[in-house]
Amino acid sequence: MKHARQIVIEPIVSEKSYALLDQGVYTFRVANDANKIQIRQAIEEIFKVRVRDVNTLNRKGKQKNDRRSRTQVKRPDTKRAIVTLVGDDRIPLFES
Repeated sequence: MKHARQIVIEPIVSEKSYALLDQGVYTFRVANDANKIQIRQAIEEIFKVRVRDVNTLNRKGKQKNDRRSRTQVKRPDTKRAIVTLVGDDRIPLFES
């Protein structure tokens, strides 16, 4: 079994994720093999909040051109979790 910090890798910081903060919705990059139940338990354990809903999405890595070796390089695939918290629960990491 993975530790909570191995499941939740990092928060996603973007304009879209900041716009959702007022609604109690947070976005994280998570381990590719993590399921919704593991993500819920990890978020609750790390940040001491109650999770209402977890949505996940898999993102394919882009194909990029490497100038030096003149080959195509594939960026890694990533998985994101969009987490909705219960009521007035907040994660202070995101608050300014």
